[in-house]
Amino acid sequence: MACRVGIGYDSHRFAAGRKLILGGVEIPGEIGLDGHSDADAICHALTDAILGAAGLGDIGEMFPDTDPANRGRDSLEMLAAAVEKVGRAGHAISQVDVTVIAERPKLSRYRSQIRSRLGPVLRIDPENVSVKGKSNEGMGWIGRGEGLACIAVATLEGNR
Repeated sequence: MACRVGIGYDSHRFAAGRKLILGGVEIPGEIGLDGHSDADAICHALTDAILGAAGLGDIGEMFPDTDPANRGRDSLEMLAAAVEKVGRAGHAISQVDVTVIAERPKLSRYRSQIRSRLGPVLRIDPENVSVKGKSNEGMGWIGRGEGLACIAVATLEGNR
């Protein structure tokens, strides 16, 4: 069995009047993330990580922001479609590791919910979903509270 690794990255600006959804979990607050879909940076980074590991392109190819069907789209649904595509190509996800870089919100209260939400979509046990939150120590656009970024790594096993 071959082992493949992919890295994904996503970032979004904060925006008033939008929901803040991370890893399929709505996090209460006054601001959300700006984006064409629901702007779930965790799901977007994971989608890129698994597609990249399988050599199957990226989220923009599967779900272009020029397609009106993707406006407001549920990012968990997009992640599930990418998991399906990766599976059809002969790969299975074995584990993922996600880091959210933000001054706020603090993710520790939501970590187990995010892991429980992502596990079934990724077709893995939530114990194989790692979610971490890190501060940017007040530096740069993240430090100023203008938005957040997410980095994801996915490990796949398969016959290719």
